[in-house]
Amino acid sequence: MKIQIIEDLFQIFFPKLCLICDDQLYENEIIACLICRHDLPVLFYNDASDNEILRKFNGRIPLEEANTLLSFTKEGKTKKLIHELKYNGNENIGTFLGNWIGELLFENKQFTEVDFIVLVPLHPKKLKKRGYNQLTKFGERLSFYLKKPLKQNILLKIDATKTQTLKQRFERFENNESKFSLLNTTLFSNKHILLIDDVLTTGATLEACSKELLKAPNIKISILTMSLAS
Repeated sequence: MKIQIIEDLFQIFFPKLCLICDDQLYENEIIACLICRHDLPVLFYNDASDNEILRKFNGRIPLEEANTLLSFTKEGKTKKLIHELKYNGNENIGTFLGNWIGELLFENKQFTEVDFIVLVPLHPKKLKKRGYNQLTKFGERLSFYLKKPLKQNILLKIDATKTQTLKQRFERFENNESKFSLLNTTLFSNKHILLIDDVLTTGATLEACSKELLKAPNIKISILTMSLAS
């Protein structure tokens, strides 16, 4: 009883707010209010017949499957969520988005053949400065829904890039000069890897990661992102 009173008082003085519209969240709402969640531009592909990601990488890297959750625009609500996740330390957004797309993937029975989930890594210096990889919580929820292990610290980023700020163009989410290193080609040999990222714009970062992963013999690659820039 006392705990509930304390929680109620805390909610009065420090209410939880929607990260998109700043309205107070109700008890059953997390991260975004129901109105804002309903307004988020869902871009989930139920089949491969009209898949923009597969078209984007056609002729660049071989992909088994690909999907995304949300459309990302310069001034859209998705951008606000991703910036909160990447720059304001709100890792719960990764959990929120992971649960959302995890449920869709479970219903759609997609990525059932993957063996491992792999994050696009941060450079160690950036990871130390930020304190977290914005994809970790997202990956953990995907691991739960897909029942596949999340493998970290095997694909590494080996070059430092300049910090991206809110003032930079959103196309700079990906750096064309990113370099990666696969520490263990044997582990991924003959395996199907699900490579995950937050925003897919030009595809340069995912292409660079995939080309490094392709050093593993007979590897298969699929891609999943939180959002796709339009």
